[in-house]
Amino acid sequence: MTRTENDTWDLATSVGATATMVAAGRARATRDGLIDDPFAEPLVRAVGVDFMTRWATGELSAADVDVPGAPWGMQRMTDMMAARTRLIDAFFAEAGAAGIRQVVILASGLDARAYRLAWATGTTVFEVDQPEVIAFKTATIAELGAAPAAEVRNVPIDLRHDWPAALLQAGFDTGRPAAWAAEGLLGFLPAEAQDRMLDQVTELSADGSRLVAEVFFNTGVSGDALNAASEKWRDNGLDIALGDLGFPGERNDVATYLADRGWRPVRTPLNRLLADNGLPLQPEGPDAPFARNHYCTAVLHKAG
Repeated sequence: MTRTENDTWDLATSVGATATMVAAGRARATRDGLIDDPFAEPLVRAVGVDFMTRWATGELSAADVDVPGAPWGMQRMTDMMAARTRLIDAFFAEAGAAGIRQVVILASGLDARAYRLAWATGTTVFEVDQPEVIAFKTATIAELGAAPAAEVRNVPIDLRHDWPAALLQAGFDTGRPAAWAAEGLLGFLPAEAQDRMLDQVTELSADGSRLVAEVFFNTGVSGDALNAASEKWRDNGLDIALGDLGFPGERNDVATYLADRGWRPVRTPLNRLLADNGLPLQPEGPDAPFARNHYCTAVLHKAG
């Protein structure tokens, strides 16, 4: 189903299902010994999408669900989740070592970092997402008997609404630096919403704040490639067209946009990240656009 700016979803439908797919990738990567996320598989099971559960638990193989030679698929997604998870885990560890004690996870979905990372004493993790998503994750993890390793403050709000006000109401302190994560988010926002979010993060951030964001090569070509790669998913019971869930077209380059607003950004291409983690690279070429995805980390240096 094609996205609209006011559409709705849950963790089993539309763009919400991508949170479950990401968790399924983390669960599979955990089974493969690439990362350690003990909460991913139980969360996927609780959502109840059979295809995702069977991938998370290892019942499905790449040969079952992936188109041979395609630039995208469940195995490529799982490899990317492993590399991405390592990158962002390290980002938060470095932020903590630098003395940052406020963390904001935008569109937190089924992310369980608040429960599985070794946060520095005094860290507060703000999780921002739709109320139903936060309630589901909190209840599911509580049923596992897990306790967060940091103080968790839920910010139950749709990011299309006034989330900065909700974040402030939850106790976020604009006078102290924060570490922000926009993981798997920006490519699912319209271009103007991407800019607005980066502006809001900048306005809320004190000097020394840090940001990590995933940047998609956001064109119709990548959408077509995503849809073609998911052909065999439908044969296994998952009817979702990933390529229809974003907002393709021209948009501002994230690193350049941040640099113009006082951030000092660093780009890490996806293939460099995969290579650094000993994982298969994305193919290059016009019909394989995902190699042009990258990760942007940045530190804010406000003038004056």
